[in-house]
Amino acid sequence: MVPGRFVAAKGKGPLSTPAISRAASLVPDAVSQVRPDAEETVRVILASLDDAKAEDTITIDLHGKTSIGDYMVVTCGRSNRHVGAVADRVLEALDQAGVPDLRVEGMPHCDWVLIDAGDVIVHVFRPEVRAFYNLEKMWAPGRASTRRAS
Repeated sequence: MVPGRFVAAKGKGPLSTPAISRAASLVPDAVSQVRPDAEETVRVILASLDDAKAEDTITIDLHGKTSIGDYMVVTCGRSNRHVGAVADRVLEALDQAGVPDLRVEGMPHCDWVLIDAGDVIVHVFRPEVRAFYNLEKMWAPGRASTRRAS
């Protein structure tokens, strides 16, 4: 078979132009329909946090610490409204990336929004609430996590 040439079944010669156009319209599912792995999910989350101007973002590697996920991302918004906007941006990006079964808690008040994306858990806090709960101290002793500039 010659590369780039459509051939009819059972060696009956090349396909006609209408047959080629019908074959071209049969597009396979987009790659985004396949659930992204944890590293790709983290990349999508960090990019959306950067776009939303989230502050003081860190990524904590949970491998070997717990079975609840592979990574935890902790970040801040400047106000309740900013926390809600950041969470919305992350949810939209994850949906576009094809991450299924997203679960969200805390959107009505937007002091602390938790997004469960399967292998990655995202916490979006107001600064005062983040300081109160101090998740980094519990999950990343010594701040051995990856800090991302805001």
